[in-house]
Amino acid sequence: MTLFPSVAVIGGNAEVAATLVDRGYPLVDGTTAGLTTADVALVSPEAIDAATLDAVRDGLGLVVLGADVELPAAGITGATHDDGHQAPPVIPTREETAAVTGQDLLARVDTEQLRATGNLALSGPAGALLRSGGAAVAAISELGSGRIVVLAVSAGISDAPGSYQELLFNAATYAARRPSAPKARDVHALAADPRWQSLKAAVVGLQDLQIKDGSVPDAGQHELAGRLVGRICDDINDLAPKFPHDADYLTALVKDFTRWADGGFGEPDFLDSLQAFAPAQNRVDGREHLVLFPMYTQNGSPDRKVEAVLLQVIWPDFIAELEAGDYSNKLFLPIRFLDFTPGYDTNSAVLFPETVAMRELPKFTWGGIFADREAARFRRVVGNAAEVTSLQLPPDAARLVADQDLAERTFVMWDLIHDRTHMHGDLPFDPFMIKQRMPYFLYSLEELRCDLTAFRESVKLQQQGGFPHARMVQYAVIFDRIFRFPITGNRARNYDGLGGQLLFAWLHQHGVLHWTDNRLTIDWESVTEPVLELGRRIEELYWKSIDRPKVAHWLAAYQLVSSVLTPNPLSDWARYTAGERDALPLAGPPKGLTDRVLDDEFPLSMFYEALNKKMKDVVASTAGITG
Repeated sequence: MTLFPSVAVIGGNAEVAATLVDRGYPLVDGTTAGLTTADVALVSPEAIDAATLDAVRDGLGLVVLGADVELPAAGITGATHDDGHQAPPVIPTREETAAVTGQDLLARVDTEQLRATGNLALSGPAGALLRSGGAAVAAISELGSGRIVVLAVSAGISDAPGSYQELLFNAATYAARRPSAPKARDVHALAADPRWQSLKAAVVGLQDLQIKDGSVPDAGQHELAGRLVGRICDDINDLAPKFPHDADYLTALVKDFTRWADGGFGEPDFLDSLQAFAPAQNRVDGREHLVLFPMYTQNGSPDRKVEAVLLQVIWPDFIAELEAGDYSNKLFLPIRFLDFTPGYDTNSAVLFPETVAMRELPKFTWGGIFADREAARFRRVVGNAAEVTSLQLPPDAARLVADQDLAERTFVMWDLIHDRTHMHGDLPFDPFMIKQRMPYFLYSLEELRCDLTAFRESVKLQQQGGFPHARMVQYAVIFDRIFRFPITGNRARNYDGLGGQLLFAWLHQHGVLHWTDNRLTIDWESVTEPVLELGRRIEELYWKSIDRPKVAHWLAAYQLVSSVLTPNPLSDWARYTAGERDALPLAGPPKGLTDRVLDDEFPLSMFYEALNKKMKDVVASTAGITG
């Protein structure tokens, strides 16, 4: 199984398969021998033989292009149309199809652009995907472990093949062999190494002696702390040959630990070893690092205690190509966990040098994001949310949710573009608003701006071709934002949650997201432009902010958010926006305005309140998750 399904072409369909190749689906040998390695086969009806059907029974997906098909074991037989008669219009059977597949095989398909080329008779396990004049003209079925899609349609408009290409893509993606059932990765050899296990145990023991600032103030514990530090240093030295690329850092790390112990275990200072650690200067896919610092973990432990992490760099070729081109980001370090101490058995998915205990802030050269944790919690939450809301995922989106490796690489691409966006564009001063010196909804707009930029650039890269992960990023931005973000964490200044609420409401109000009959649907053929428009609205706010006083910018940002979301009825900001000019202390310092922002300035809608009740246990279960 390749990351994207491999395609075998049988019976002269190479030209049709080109649309799949353009989307990253590799072609393999179309002979009988090749069918054992392919994930899906495109075949003409006359090319189907016993060997092909045996391969389908073993899991090969089959897409049949034409109506003159005889598949009685799958419940599908058919005949071609009389070309002298005009075929009735093609109509979708989404509900019928969804009941069989659980997926939306007609995503981005305009059936008015299709023409029926034959009728199909269905029985047994088969179901209709498209009908024309009451008869099935596209059908789905199963045979053994394999899925079958028969398409007795063609592009009805010669210069508008898009819908037929999307239908073929959906059919092939749905039929292809399913990714293996999710399972935990095998324990990495480094994580099983007795020297790592010894180091990890010593770190956990040391944590029990430290207080919030990382020091060990109890002199009676210094002897034990000294033994633990000595053991940590011995284990670092023993493990160092495994990490020749980090030799200077590991040497400096032992010196920092020794100096800390010799100085009486005061507040730790690991500046020297931190400056020696430069993992982003030579990013190599699969390269391992041992990271060990007194630090706090964002969305995890707030205390600067010693933490140890074994990690691996994720740097596939397509990411290296993007970073070397228009998306340069020399500090970006996508990583996955191999093992970790308790500070990372949490919701933390980042490794940032500024969290380390040190005497001064240097110029940082890297920032790590654990794509495996991001991908794993995305898959768990979105998969459950789709079930709860009865959302039928497009086949490629369903594959993204099912495949950890595909999701990891998707998040690396998203993170690459998101991370660099914080430093690009028409920015108000200090757009990232370190330490929340501004109202938290400004954080929401900044994070959302970066995500929508990743969405926009992925649309551009998809149109450009050659980056099959680009559409995956679009799915990830929408689904993570509207499903996971709003119901993760508490409601106290939850800026990521607010950004997700804003995107959901914007899409709903623009008529491309629907909650009807207790079922969520998304018009995939129309969703792109509203997402891009929301990004443009935020960028316009930023562009105008350069000429505005700070408070005026804050008020304009509030008006943007409150034009989409309903504020808390108790909000002073809402009262001011509604015309009560004495509702906010505009004459005082800006801090007074920040203090008037409620912890939950924009409460959850009734939709999210219901979703939260159904999914809170699932969201809670993602703490500490890895791929």
